[in-house]
Amino acid sequence: MKGIILAAGKGSRLYPMTRPVCKPLLPVYDKPMIYYPLAALLQAGIRDILIIIPPGEEGPFYRLLGSGGRFGVNITYEVQEVARGIADALLIGSQFIGDDSVCLVLGDNIFYSPNFQDCLDRAVQQKSGACVFGYYVDDPRAFGVVEFDDQGRAISIEEKPRYPKSNYIIPGLYFYDNSVMEIARGLKPSARGELEITDVNIEYMKRGQLHVEKLDRDFVWLDAGTADNLLESAQVVRRVQDETGRYIACPEEIAYARGYISRQTLLRHAEELNKTLYGRYLECL
Repeated sequence: MKGIILAAGKGSRLYPMTRPVCKPLLPVYDKPMIYYPLAALLQAGIRDILIIIPPGEEGPFYRLLGSGGRFGVNITYEVQEVARGIADALLIGSQFIGDDSVCLVLGDNIFYSPNFQDCLDRAVQQKSGACVFGYYVDDPRAFGVVEFDDQGRAISIEEKPRYPKSNYIIPGLYFYDNSVMEIARGLKPSARGELEITDVNIEYMKRGQLHVEKLDRDFVWLDAGTADNLLESAQVVRRVQDETGRYIACPEEIAYARGYISRQTLLRHAEELNKTLYGRYLECL
């Protein structure tokens, strides 16, 4: 399975913060925002990763992540010249995906749960169709909303509905088999001129191949797309890390646990960061 991080948004809801720096490079408490979706891919066992970035941002991303050797993975980059919607990431990454399945994750989404690994394992093990997640929110009108029947099967998905049919939204983490490429190539732009990921999910639903896994109510999902959400996300990350003693989205930790990097490599990275709590955390792994 290949992994794609869509990190090409302008971050206009975060202006003026994002005028000089790309949104996924902003800090969420003690690490760059992009570490969170990157960690999700590493937890899913994905080692071939494409990051889709805005024009002119190649240098900052490469200085942060390089080609992935720090985490024992392969990272490549593509530029999204014009914002055309989430599903456009699949077309940009078509050569990268090839004949493989793919996990697409948004660059400003943060996921945390003690059971998150189990959710990822089940999604990866599903060999055909699509697997997405259902997350309960109090006000779902700003998201893609999924409706279920009495058996828990998805029967409708609406993008930013005025009158939502449920409180379950689909957050920005999607697992697809290779038929997603044929679906993506057949998409037409929506009324707002974008290739909607909701349309991809609807097509899988029509084919009877969409699995929506409802996340537990104690699952933490954060969309760090506004100033308030960015602040809230940082506070949640700090609170969870203080309470549990474990870091959220630490790629070096995941890479070491999975055998992607050696302990010697881990300690070398820790030494580089020895003036920070993050570095001292790595030293103790």
